[in-house]
Amino acid sequence: MKLHYGIVLTGGIACGKSTISSILLMYGYTVIDADKIAHQVLNKNKNSVLKLFGEDKDILTITGEIDRKKLGKIVFNDVSSRKKLENLLHPKIRQEIFTLAEKLESHQQYYFLDIPLFFEIGGRLVYQAHKVLLAYIPKEIQVQRIVKRDFIDSKEALKRIQAQIDIEEKRIQSDVVIENTGGLKELQKKVEDFLETLS
Repeated sequence: MKLHYGIVLTGGIACGKSTISSILLMYGYTVIDADKIAHQVLNKNKNSVLKLFGEDKDILTITGEIDRKKLGKIVFNDVSSRKKLENLLHPKIRQEIFTLAEKLESHQQYYFLDIPLFFEIGGRLVYQAHKVLLAYIPKEIQVQRIVKRDFIDSKEALKRIQAQIDIEEKRIQSDVVIENTGGLKELQKKVEDFLETLS
């Protein structure tokens, strides 16, 4: 599906994509949040996910929801588990994103698709967007931020980074790169500069 007004926002883990997303919302842009949709799809397909992982009740929270952190630990450490989960959820997530995008296309105004794993799930072959915007930081800063944010060691942080396509590869494949190595004000200015190119 060709998205004439849809701009993909993506990035590596801990690159500040969510902050950019918040800035876009603040400026009145609509953002389709693939993570939120994934969360909903995950809970709707709870039984299928439990079947995939041997009905291991350890991946449930006290309230009976899927514990995303526990599930994340399984899939970050095992490629075949990750593939199984992706094959189950991604087509459903994609369908939901397209349904929302189709409605927004009719308004003929720019909107954003916040898709963390854009390149990992087929990139432009799946989402033929107007532009691809990348939140970027070098890998060494990625490691530092994940360690600080998630209270894990650098080895575990690196494992999470390596579960995604290399950030430098994403940089090459993106139309616009927003480097997030400064503070919030600097990031906001860079987003503003990009938005000015749309009008």
